[in-house]
Amino acid sequence: MQRKHLILAVLVTAIWGVNFPITKLGLARIDPLLLTAIRFTLAALPWVFVIKRPKVAIRWLAGYGLIFGVAMWALINLGIAMGVPPGSAALLIQFSAFFTLGWGVLLFRERLTGPQVLGMLLAAIGLVGILMGSTGQATTVGFLLVMVSALAWSVGNVIIKLSKVREIFAFVVWASLFAPIPLLLLTWWLHGATPFIALPSQVDGVAVLSLAFQVYAATHFCYWGWNLLLREYPASQVAPLSLLIPVFGMVSSVFIVDQVPSGLDWMCTALILSALAVGMIKVPANGGFRIRLPK
Repeated sequence: MQRKHLILAVLVTAIWGVNFPITKLGLARIDPLLLTAIRFTLAALPWVFVIKRPKVAIRWLAGYGLIFGVAMWALINLGIAMGVPPGSAALLIQFSAFFTLGWGVLLFRERLTGPQVLGMLLAAIGLVGILMGSTGQATTVGFLLVMVSALAWSVGNVIIKLSKVREIFAFVVWASLFAPIPLLLLTWWLHGATPFIALPSQVDGVAVLSLAFQVYAATHFCYWGWNLLLREYPASQVAPLSLLIPVFGMVSSVFIVDQVPSGLDWMCTALILSALAVGMIKVPANGGFRIRLPK
């Protein structure tokens, strides 16, 4: 990988990792669902007027927008608001890689290799350790919400695959149009007019900074940078770099929101990162242990 692209890869993963504690700063001021609705409104507008719509059916845009905005990021924000440390959220969302493998087996007749199965087992052990170390019922529910968001992200990956879209950045921008209205309706249904009435007094400099970072850095810049790397290099060379995201997320959480992981958290994090690394090990096409569903 060229030096400029390696620098870009580290910058993208760092921004994605730092985005989790910066999102928590916004959540300390604004309702989680309302914050998510504002984020995706700004991600879509006014950009849909200057970026050409990708050449895919509207159902793929709508499906991905609802998955990405409502079922993924809204649940992540709810989990963090319920006490999940931002670094842990950045780590658990990586479980989408294993969920995606499962969808590949179920829907596309792909095969699981021995390292992938071992990686799933190690990750499951690490997840159990994190849940056992969670403080309080609300935080445990928050962890489960983040895991559901990881599952939702894997469904989003399936949508990307089925739609065969090539203009990923435009796809994300246009799909973002479908998230705000359901999120606003959910906010009203759960909390009434209170979050909307309180919003003007809650929008201070920190909230604006949090939203701007989420939209223009973590969404627009990072999706552009990551897909540029995927265009220039094989996915197998780019994908392992995503392991840096939870590292940046946990380290930055110490400085931004003063959340220091416990010894158990660090151990479980190391185990899950190892599991993700093991799951990326390539096995020769004509050898190795494989699992395949019967036709």
